[in-house]
Amino acid sequence: MAAGAVAPSAFADKPKTLAADMPDTSGRKIRFVSIGTGIRGCDLLRAAAKVPNGECVGTADLYTMHQKAGVEAYGKDIPTVRDYRSLLDLKDVDAVIVATADFQHRRVVLDCVEAGKDVYCEKPMSHNVADGHAMVDAIQKHKRIFQAGSQRVSNPIFKKAAEIVKEGRLGQINLIEGYTDRNSDSGAWVYPIAPDASPETIDWKTWLRDAPDRPFDEARFFRWRCFADYGEGLAGDLYVHLLSGIQCATGINAAPNRAFSMGSLTHFKDGRDFPDLIATLYDYNGVTVNLHCNQNNDAPGEMTALYGKEGSLIIKGNTLTFTPQDTHPQPEWYSLNGWTADLKKKYYDEWWAAHPQKYDAPLTETYTIPQGFDDSVAHIANFFRAVETREHVLEDEIFGNNTAIACHMANHSYFNHAAAVWDPASKTIKS
Repeated sequence: MAAGAVAPSAFADKPKTLAADMPDTSGRKIRFVSIGTGIRGCDLLRAAAKVPNGECVGTADLYTMHQKAGVEAYGKDIPTVRDYRSLLDLKDVDAVIVATADFQHRRVVLDCVEAGKDVYCEKPMSHNVADGHAMVDAIQKHKRIFQAGSQRVSNPIFKKAAEIVKEGRLGQINLIEGYTDRNSDSGAWVYPIAPDASPETIDWKTWLRDAPDRPFDEARFFRWRCFADYGEGLAGDLYVHLLSGIQCATGINAAPNRAFSMGSLTHFKDGRDFPDLIATLYDYNGVTVNLHCNQNNDAPGEMTALYGKEGSLIIKGNTLTFTPQDTHPQPEWYSLNGWTADLKKKYYDEWWAAHPQKYDAPLTETYTIPQGFDDSVAHIANFFRAVETREHVLEDEIFGNNTAIACHMANHSYFNHAAAVWDPASKTIKS
């Protein structure tokens, strides 16, 4: 190595462990109910049971088995009903966890805020653009606390990423990448059908209330993410996590200008509407965001990366790695291959004379979170604290709506075979 050249980057001795404390609370119990006690609803009830200042006082679901599963998940004998509206009539209920299928979010959230309840709503916030705007308007009209349920926003890894970005250590960010890949039937929502599923145990007519009428279909009930009438496919299930993490880290809180998607339905040809592979390029006002989700190969796993002129930030699993770019002056070498030896020597002699200083190698920093940390618990805790203090939450209705719009744009582009363009004046997606 020539004198004065910079050594390659080196890793720090060991990763730094980030603090993952629960929010402080006064101890006042936040009385809440949970609407929807299927897969995610039960997960959230298990998380909520670990938050000291929360107390579940009722659940609702249209499927008898889900009702029982919700009670088991919370671990206490609590009332459970089919019609959630009776729970909203309870005057001493502070908040509601909404974990229904995507297409039901609008109706349930509007009923909740009109009843004076604060709302935690699972991701994606909306099933379509119009639903999202209606929810934002109602939440703000009734002055309710709202938090969308993409828990990365409460993960210290993404909070650390936001700190690094805010400090300007990445410089101008020009490219962001993210992916989540799977390779299993479960990862493609081919969930087993419960043996007791029937029109007698599932209130199918009410479940379909905001969707096209059709005969009872247990596959649509259990695998609703596969169908456009009820869900948003890979974008609504997985892009939303990637996008919420990106919004948290970068401070971007807007719909993208454009989105262009490609993909295919390669393996899971089971009558579903959505592809099992989707890749999307977004333009966020000059920042390119490149996402993909694949249900046919899990080798890449999951990753979010931010690339700037001054550094790179990569999040994989529970670890964040920040590597500064080497921006110190360097002598030219490649183009000098076409120079004569004497001119090369003259160039290098003059260059090193003008740059005599040596530079330390930029160190790569790594951060991790404590083993056993559960960001779902932290996200619920942050919501309960906001209900108590009336303080703002990061993943509010505007944040959640912007993330959902990006998901809708990805699907719009895929199905229309054209770029999806966001029109802020009309608040609509155009091709």
